[in-house]
Amino acid sequence: MSGSKPAIWDVETWRIYKRLLGYTKRYWAVAVAALIGMAMESGSLTAFTGLLKPMIDQLFAKKDPYLIFWMPIWIIGIFTLRGIGTFASSYGVTYIGRNVVQAIRKDVFASYLRLPSAFFDAESTGQQISRITYTTDQVASASTDAVKTFVTESIMVLGMLYVMLSNSAYLTLALLVMVPAVALIATVVSRRYRQISRRIQNMMGSVTGAVDESVSAYREVRIYGGQKQADAHFEDVTHRTLRLNMKVAATSASSSSLIQTVAALAMAALVWLGTRPSIIDSITPGTFITVLMAMAGMLPSLKRLTNVQANIQRGMSAAEDLFEIMDMPPEVDQGVRVAERSSGDLRFEGVRLTYPRSESEVLRGIDLHCAHGTVTALVGRSGSGKSSLASLLPRFNELTAGRIVLDGEDYTSYTLASLRRQIAWVGQSVVLFDGTVAENIAYGELSGASEDAIVAAAEAANAMEFIRNMPDGIHSHVGEDGNMLSGGQRQRIAIARAILKNAPILVLDEATSALDTESERLIQQALQKLMQNRTTLVIAHRLSTIEHADQIAVMDQGCIVERGTHAELMDMDGYYAMLHRMQFNEPLQSGAGD
Repeated sequence: MSGSKPAIWDVETWRIYKRLLGYTKRYWAVAVAALIGMAMESGSLTAFTGLLKPMIDQLFAKKDPYLIFWMPIWIIGIFTLRGIGTFASSYGVTYIGRNVVQAIRKDVFASYLRLPSAFFDAESTGQQISRITYTTDQVASASTDAVKTFVTESIMVLGMLYVMLSNSAYLTLALLVMVPAVALIATVVSRRYRQISRRIQNMMGSVTGAVDESVSAYREVRIYGGQKQADAHFEDVTHRTLRLNMKVAATSASSSSLIQTVAALAMAALVWLGTRPSIIDSITPGTFITVLMAMAGMLPSLKRLTNVQANIQRGMSAAEDLFEIMDMPPEVDQGVRVAERSSGDLRFEGVRLTYPRSESEVLRGIDLHCAHGTVTALVGRSGSGKSSLASLLPRFNELTAGRIVLDGEDYTSYTLASLRRQIAWVGQSVVLFDGTVAENIAYGELSGASEDAIVAAAEAANAMEFIRNMPDGIHSHVGEDGNMLSGGQRQRIAIARAILKNAPILVLDEATSALDTESERLIQQALQKLMQNRTTLVIAHRLSTIEHADQIAVMDQGCIVERGTHAELMDMDGYYAMLHRMQFNEPLQSGAGD
């Protein structure tokens, strides 16, 4: 389907459409009611058109008393049925369509929750959000709205064709002008829509990303005077989206114009056929008007049937993208062992790592033993591989070579869920969720913790100092991403979360970087208690915070170049000693995260 001229209904398209319609199966009762409503909606107009001949030839020309009495009643009955049918079909289709969109959104979001980190590294946040908000809406037009249009208008076309044939097969020959031309137009328009639709979906992701980027970075935008640049970027992506939408509009307008031209030719052919000298005396006014009105009633239906192909193709493009995400393999989890409470004995043996779509190795043969209950500090300049090494522990990335051993077993033999229960993580970039303080400390599997346990964790992290001053204490809301808290307060809540988890392995990625001197001192005391009987991996830029570590591994360009205690490394007078001297001579120097 990636070719320049994709087939409109190839095998793959049918497979996607059948899978899409599978979401409607659970609503079969509503679908039946909606189909009956569609039949009533189209059949009533066909029935009314069929009444035109007796209305003209018998009611007005011959003033038939039977028709004078019954015709108004029939008309009221026909359009009452049409009103009921319209309501049933419209409500039923909307009900099914909204539920289908909801189900697909849930499935796509569930896929996001199980996909590996490489997926999120490779695709923009805007594209991921757009897929949930915009792309899923496109499938409703293919799975339900298009079906309604196809059924309703097909019944209308067949009904009007029956009216025409039953009144005059001869005059119906005028359709020979129209039908092949309309079919050709529908084919061309459908292919055009299929080519444009995926590009529009991608551009909507760019629009969402531009908005998210500018809103999230509003401080930087204002401080550095980036309003014009942000505005220009947004204008560029929206202008490209506009151009694509105008191509869609031009295609739709062209098809409508062509169909109207074809319709005019067909009606002209109808008049020409009906006024031939050998025919004109044998056709009653009622017959001619009925056939003419049936053809006129058929034309809008044919036009909508032309557009329904376009809607289906747009929905198919959307569904193809959504199903591609749903079918992506989840994180690799071949582990069969369930890790209970680990002792935390960790070994990195010949560990190598190359990120997807990258040719250079980030880690190159790391050998490191982190014994139970010890503190191992990773130091080195930015880009040396410290955070990459730590991210391997919860298996956010898969090793390229080598292995990691936990308690004597290859850590891939443990199930992902049980392995991650062994690890508490406090990162340099703190993530808080839009909820209360308590909900952020007792997050996920910790949500069953008692209020006393939450308060105790907050106390240990020196967080109750500011939590007590909040309006509702631990039940106060922190705002989206904790935007109602300062950086230091957010980090202390993250530390409280790690304390509450009470995991045997602790990863601290510059966990005290956002704290003032007094808070850092108190947090360091809390962390010292937390580190007892736990295996701790500390990523540090401020060397003063890790001088008491059991071992310090100095990394450079993906390798461990030095290893030892602080005193041993200072005696070596090597890379670590150089870093130490630089920092203490220039205390304001600090690295950024890996």
